[in-house]
Formats: sequence, C-alpha cells, structure tokens
Amino acid sequence: MPRYIKLAQVESTNTYLLKVARELPGGTVIHTPCQTAGRGQKGNRWLATPGMNATFSYLFKPTEIAAREQFVISEAASVAVAQVLGELTGRDIKVKWPNDIYHGDHKLCGMLIECSLAGRMVDYAVIGIGINVNQREFDPYAPNPTSLTLISGREVSPDEVMRQVCERMELLLRQEQGDRETWKQQLHEQYLAHLYRNDGRPHPFALPDGTLIQASIAGVELDGTLSLRHADGTVHHYAFKQVAHVIHQRTL
Repeated sequence: MPRYIKLAQVESTNTYLLKVARELPGGTVIHTPCQTAGRGQKGNRWLATPGMNATFSYLFKPTEIAAREQFVISEAASVAVAQVLGELTGRDIKVKWPNDIYHGDHKLCGMLIECSLAGRMVDYAVIGIGINVNQREFDPYAPNPTSLTLISGREVSPDEVMRQVCERMELLLRQEQGDRETWKQQLHEQYLAHLYRNDGRPHPFALPDGTLIQASIAGVELDGTLSLRHADGTVHHYAFKQVAHVIHQRTL
C-alpha cells in the first residue's frame, strides 16, 4: 500500500519529493491541499485552488527499467488515472499524448514525471499528478479546463481520489516485477486504448514553427514517440515537443 505524507503547504510536491527521494521507500506519496508553485510539462505552472483538488507526487523505485524504456512509467500512471476517473464519473476519459488526462476536449488532469538515472537504468521516478476535483472556476488564461465535479455534478473528496489513483498506479507498477515483456505490452495496449483522438480520423496538429497539419494517429512507439499518418499517407514520427494537438484553435 502507498505511504502518505501530507504537507500543509508546499511550493511543488515534485520538487519536494525529488530532494528526499533517496531517503524514502518506493510507494511514498507527498500530497498537499495547497501547492503554491506547481510545475507542469513544457515548464508550465500548474494552478489549483487550495483545498479543491488533488495535488500529489508518487515515488516509484523500479526493479529493472532501462532509461530507454522509461515511457512505460508514464503509460502506467496515465492508464491508472484514466481508469479511476472513468470509474468515478461514468464517462469516457482519455489520455492526450503523452500523459494529459481529458474528458472530451477538456483537460481534467496533468502530470509531470521526472526520472533519476543510474547509468542506463531508471533509479527512481517521481510521478507528479494534479487532478481538478471540485474546482468550478478557473484562471481565464487556462485554455480548456474541467473538473470531476463539473463532469459528474457532485463533489468528491480530493484525498479519496488521490488514494484510489495511487492504489491503482501501484497495482500496475508492481506488475513490473513479474513477466516484464508481457507487462510492458499489455500496459502499452491499455494506453493506446485510452489514447485521445486515436480513432483513425485526421485531426489538426501544429509543428513548432506554427505549421498546421492534418494527420491521424498511427500509433505510439514504446519509447513514447508519436506516429502520425499525414494526408499523403506517409507516416512521420514525433518526439515530445515536436508536435502538438490543436484544440479550440490552441495548441496543447
């Protein structure tokens, strides 16, 4: 079972846990009702109203995961969150590549996963998760947020949401200790099944220079590379930050 450490306030649960990760056992969770400087992907800040959402970081210490395979950690976290939030809302919850959690075209949860390496292996990973739980109003500059209460019409305990996610995540990650190849393949298949816009149809994407393309998702490689089939039928491969979804005329 996860081991929970609650802090009254902290700038960032990820930053805090990274500083003490070597001293703590795997499965430790740092959580807080008030995160003052949460961090997201691409250097973005994660903004959350104190007490209304689930903001936490989970420490994973794998048995044997190569650095080149570390995307499997992101897949496990994404699948765990999507499964639990789908069960809580009764709705179809998706994973927007690489690991944002969406309901429809609205962002429900963000993640920041930071790995420490020992040679060619993952020594430990800090999995930071922020879930919009009971918040109803958001920063006007947030492009497309939603929350569990907006989706379901009822409030739920942020701590209970966190515990369910952490327990599911631990269940999925613990399977790494068994048949690793089967574990990786099954987890990858679950990730693809939850993947946002993975429907064979063309959707708008943006390249870093602002060029817009229409492409369908052809797959995601085991290293996390996104494969897109362009309008001319050719398949191109994109690493993180090399392409972005266009949603409501914004790139996300």
